[in-house]
Amino acid sequence: MKNLFVFLSAIAVMASCGQRQQQQAQPVEEPESAANVVEQEAEATEDYPQYTDFALPGTDNNLIRVSDFVAKNKLTLIDFWASWCGPCRAEMPYVSKAYTAFHQKGFEIVGVSLDGEREPWLNAIRELQLVWPQMSDLKGWECEGAQLYGVQSIPSNYLVDQKGRIVASNLRGDDLYNKVKELLQ
Repeated sequence: MKNLFVFLSAIAVMASCGQRQQQQAQPVEEPESAANVVEQEAEATEDYPQYTDFALPGTDNNLIRVSDFVAKNKLTLIDFWASWCGPCRAEMPYVSKAYTAFHQKGFEIVGVSLDGEREPWLNAIRELQLVWPQMSDLKGWECEGAQLYGVQSIPSNYLVDQKGRIVASNLRGDDLYNKVKELLQ
């Protein structure tokens, strides 16, 4: 019985990397300016809430804006992860599989890292051969994007259509591939 308890405890820890125990994050209020306001064509509905745009530095330190990818692609996956997160790294082969199969058909991924240090983040991108755009403000759990989406554990993801609607979230394993395939048909 003790072994069963230890096994189940280990599974619970591995199921979600670094669950955050702090209060629910609230959207960051920014002053309205031409640079901060993003025109979003689609209206949010009960079934499909509207995504929230944000911009963070990419691997080259230039700002990347999620809306640039949403506007250009049929589907965009906003993928929250970190180099130190074992479950995130375990998901990457599935994410790569979907990217390889559907990128030419209008599927893009924007990786949002919750890393706190630049070198481990960049090393993980190289090691995992992540060829899609990556962004991070290197603030760990205080990442602006994670705060906007209320991310409490990683991996976490949001699938956004070209109209800016969140059509699915937290897709794992082959569920990501299958959902992208379904929506691109």
